Amino acid sequence: MKKLRLALLGRDVSLSDSEKIHRFILGKMGTECDYEKVSVPETEFCRAAERLLNETDGFNVTIPYKRSIFPYLKSIKGDAAAYGSVNTVVSAEKAGYNTDGKGFLLMLEGAGITVRGKSVLVLGAGGAGRSTAAALKAAGARVLLYRRNRRLLKEACEELGVEAAEGVVPCDIFINCTGVGMHESTGQSPVAGEELNQCLTAVDLIYRPAESEFLRLARERGKKTLSGGAMLFYQAYFSDCLYLGRKESAEEAKALYAEYLQRTQ
Repeated sequence: MKKLRLALLGRDVSLSDSEKIHRFILGKMGTECDYEKVSVPETEFCRAAERLLNETDGFNVTIPYKRSIFPYLKSIKGDAAAYGSVNTVVSAEKAGYNTDGKGFLLMLEGAGITVRGKSVLVLGAGGAGRSTAAALKAAGARVLLYRRNRRLLKEACEELGVEAAEGVVPCDIFINCTGVGMHESTGQSPVAGEELNQCLTAVDLIYRPAESEFLRLARERGKKTLSGGAMLFYQAYFSDCLYLGRKESAEEAKALYAEYLQRTQ
């Protein structure tokens, strides 16, 4: 049986479910893996990235390094180039990919949330916000992007071809891509509850806790809510297909996720 050497690189990945998910998916594909969680501050990112490129078959990149990894790669492929964000690295090629957008849209599809023709406010313009905004635009949504740093917001909007929001504005779907509400900020929301009155559906890419403060505030106001657990699984599935050079299938991904939920809940 083929065995892969994989890793997850981020600022704090100690509580991530990624290892469990990758082991499950790869096992179903007839593959095993050694898996390393690598949490590093920015001062140690360079050394960690170079080591993983030399010692692994591939690795995923998460907050806040989805753009920081660019200089270490020889090529940026597919969605990663369009999104300006890498979440998957194939080490032998030193190639960067992005599976976040596909995973995000498949999560929305599974939850019965349609985006074509809808107004969507994306909060946060880091790697996750960029890939989310770009995927939504490609799917036919009217995308408004917001972050407090106006210069970086303008740059992101020009690069992605989406609209800059002046703040929290009325929308059909409101998506938190900031990371506020997880790890040391658990129990916090990036916006006040009153600001969630202006949307119909609230989505948080955070999956732990299962209901973030952002989603709790939305639910209290009668909004439809969705956390990011399915996206984490789907982006991992698409990453594993890249590691194995395997053809991806949305139907296979959904079937595997259903089985994974049965086993873990």
